[in-house]
Amino acid sequence: MAEFVTLELPADDAARGVAVLRMNRPPMNRVSVQLVREVAAAAAAVAADPRVAALVVYGDERVFSAGDELAELSELSPAQAAAMAADVQAGLGALAKVPQPTVAAISGYCLGSGLELALGADRRIIGDNVKLGLPQIKSGLIPLAGIRRLSLLIGPGPAKDLVYTGRFVEPDEAKELGLVDEVVAPDDVFNAAMRWANQFTDGPTRALAAAKAVFEAGPHGLDRARTEWADLFTTEDARIGTKSNLVDGPGSATFVGR
Repeated sequence: MAEFVTLELPADDAARGVAVLRMNRPPMNRVSVQLVREVAAAAAAVAADPRVAALVVYGDERVFSAGDELAELSELSPAQAAAMAADVQAGLGALAKVPQPTVAAISGYCLGSGLELALGADRRIIGDNVKLGLPQIKSGLIPLAGIRRLSLLIGPGPAKDLVYTGRFVEPDEAKELGLVDEVVAPDDVFNAAMRWANQFTDGPTRALAAAKAVFEAGPHGLDRARTEWADLFTTEDARIGTKSNLVDGPGSATFVGR
């Protein structure tokens, strides 16, 4: 039984819907090793559930995550850090492994490993009062999972600035950099994320997963695209979509998720 993470799955077995992963480690949702492992387990459950069309990741209306649990990190020996590094790194990147579209709904603060976790989502929606940053350098550490993804997202120059200085980023700059995709009123963060996620409840599940796999393949994306494209011809949705487009035009297909 998870202590710091709850996962709300679609209740209707006959229809695809949106799952919600909530972090609940008061008061600031600081990221402990246990929380990371629980997030990874929840992400794996979402990935395996055919009812889930998309995933919203949320803290609460006050805070997404204020970052690393420094009290825990300060007690680690070098051997303990080495033993757990791969596990924690994989957990912080767990959202990128979910085949369904994912969106982080961010309130209050999104710092350190909390931001690293959010970087694995396909989309980030923040309130217009949110502060973001990777302040690990100020503790003599570095981001464990976020440097490469941040560099790909906003470019190596801006990424180095954020990592080397550990400074906070305000909403306007975050949007300008491409660190986030949408800025809304604080009270609308969760609803905005749900609106985005609900676009996919009737979508071609396998095609969406294939597109995500190609994005994640990085420099091997062209090779992965060939494989994923060819595999889609085994799906009902590809047959439905191509024939419907021929007869009735784009956007007319009713997909079945297979």
